[in-house]
Amino acid sequence: MYFSGDHLHSQMSRQQPGHLAIDYTRTMMGFLLFNSTPVHIAMIGLGGGSMLKFCYHHLPQTQLTVIEINPHVIALKEEFEVPDDPARITLICGDGAAFVRDASTEQDVLLVDGFDGEGQALSLCSQAFYNDCYQTLAHKGLMVANMNTEHPDHEVFMGRIRLAFDNDVLEIASAEKTNHIVFACKGQAISIDELRKSQWQKNVDEATRAQLGFEFKRIARELSKTD
Repeated sequence: MYFSGDHLHSQMSRQQPGHLAIDYTRTMMGFLLFNSTPVHIAMIGLGGGSMLKFCYHHLPQTQLTVIEINPHVIALKEEFEVPDDPARITLICGDGAAFVRDASTEQDVLLVDGFDGEGQALSLCSQAFYNDCYQTLAHKGLMVANMNTEHPDHEVFMGRIRLAFDNDVLEIASAEKTNHIVFACKGQAISIDELRKSQWQKNVDEATRAQLGFEFKRIARELSKTD
């Protein structure tokens, strides 16, 4: 899926529709290191549904809510083989900023991948937005945001995230360094000690480890540097 020109937004293998084909999506799924059994996950941005499909297949006990502002993207969900399961998946055509502002259900994980034809959506970069993300998370909840480091206000946005989350933030480049992924935690420091106590290995299946093992190791290395 392309928004315009050479701006690749989503990619799917017909042979492996549930595979995370783009590197930054694998980095974002690194939240499993900190919470491998989330009850509720909300995703801002559907795209080709790669992270939704991955979570649907590998986290069978998790309720999934997806907020996508562009109805044309939603219209392509069958072409991208996005599961149709109203019992587990709630798909909302709407504004992600409004969703976190008005949400009545606490989220264990909030995945923010809000890009459009103009790049990073500015409505998903305000101080109010990040404050609302913090408020809608459960205790020890995680916000995971895909950020464009080439945006001229990237450091301003990072400062807003640090302020909202009391500096419990880890920023890590995706494997191909095209994006930076930010992990921000509510009520718990992101640290190598917390990772060691998380016991994520007990709850992550072999197929998940096979696809994300490299990312898990990279994130653990970055955490070790911050302690």
